This record gives sequence, structure tokens and C-alpha cells, in this order.
Amino acid sequence: MVILKSSQEIEKIRKSNQIVAETLAILKSEVKPGINTLYLNDLSERLAREKGVIPAFKGYCGFPYALCASPNNVVVHGFPSKKPLVEGDILSLDFGILKEGYYGDAAITVAVGKISEAAERLSRVTKEALFKGIEKAVPNGRLSDISHAIQSHVEIAGFSVVRKFVGHGIGSKLHEEPQIPNFGEPGNGVRLKPGMTFAIEPMVNEKGYDVKVLDDGWTTVTKDGCLSAHFEHTIAITENGPVILSKTDRD
Repeated sequence: MVILKSSQEIEKIRKSNQIVAETLAILKSEVKPGINTLYLNDLSERLAREKGVIPAFKGYCGFPYALCASPNNVVVHGFPSKKPLVEGDILSLDFGILKEGYYGDAAITVAVGKISEAAERLSRVTKEALFKGIEKAVPNGRLSDISHAIQSHVEIAGFSVVRKFVGHGIGSKLHEEPQIPNFGEPGNGVRLKPGMTFAIEPMVNEKGYDVKVLDDGWTTVTKDGCLSAHFEHTIAITENGPVILSKTDRD
């Protein structure tokens, strides 16, 4: 069942996502060759604690960190580590918090120094695909309209969308119904209504879409070893269309 949110609930979700967006902006500013992702994890947790909010991922289903840090061929759920980032890496950062009973969740992919043209294009197309999906989150549309818009943009560019992981509803739970695949034919799934709140998150691979989960039970990599990028926004559907909740007032 998809839970419709009141305007007061949407405002609480927005406030949570403001903190997520501000935290990701700070983390992005820290990313450079020589920095390690464990440092970024510790910084994200400290920033959350300073604001009196709870890092949403830490302890969630046993995940041991506040931040998912996924470099290069790591698709999602990467464990932060002491391994230094190097020039040319790309790094996906996925972060969430819980504030006053409501969750925020967003992700970005960041360049480490100067990156290849191929890596830059992968990141750009993934971000574009996110916004293509968001554009379809309108009243009386269908859920799979979002999915189809993402897949179409990605595949026209010659990349592939990950099938194993999907977007999701969000609110008083981090993961609510419905699941939101990043692929599929349009015109299917639930009818979209004002009050729905979604975390839309395309995960896009440079080549094949197959992935594998490593022995830690979380870290997921491309099966072919090629690059992957990930962007995510939390949105609300209103009478006038989609509103992005996970961006700062400066965006």
C-alpha cells in the first residue's frame, strides 16, 4: 500500500532531506585525491549528530556505517575504507537521516580530480536520467512512466540500468511501498497521486547491467568490472507536479 502524506508530513520529509542535501554538499567539497572514504563517513556522522539527527543507514539491517561510499565499479552499498582516493576515480555517496520521525535519502556521484571523458559522460547521463524520471512523477501518471523515462535516456546513451536495485517510497520508514524500478514499459503500476513521496535513484553501469554482491553481504559491484554511477533525489508529488525535497535552498 502506498501511503499518501499530508502537507505537514511532506514538510517534515523536506526538512530531513535538507540536512541530507547539505551534508552531501559538504562531503562533495571534501572529495579530492588522497582523501579516504572512512574520513567521509566519520564526517557525515559527525555532521548529523551535530544537528541532532540520526544517521539512517547505520545499523539498518546490519549495515555498519553512516555513509554508503561506492567508488568506480562499486554500484551501491560500498563500505567506507582507509584506501585513499586517486585522481580519475568517481565516487558515489549515498546518505540518509532520520529527523522527528521522517527520513531523508539522496545520492550523488562525484569526480575525484580530473576524470576521463567516459566517466564524466556516465555521471552526466545518470544525473540526467534521474531528472527525466522525476519529470514523469505527475498526478494521474503511472509508476512505470518514471521507470521507462530513466531506462530510455540511459540506453539511448549506450549505458545500462541496474535491475537488482530500485528506488522506493519514503516517509516514516526509510523504505516504503512502492518499489520503483529504473526500467520497464510505460503505463503500468500504481496511479500516481498528490501526497506520494518517492526516492528515485537510477544506478547506471558503463556496460552490462549485471552485478554481484561481495562476501561482506553489502558491497555490490559491476560483474564486468566497468564503472557505475548513482544519483538519487527524494521527491513529493503535488497537484502541480513533482517537487524535489532533497536539494538545498541554494540549488
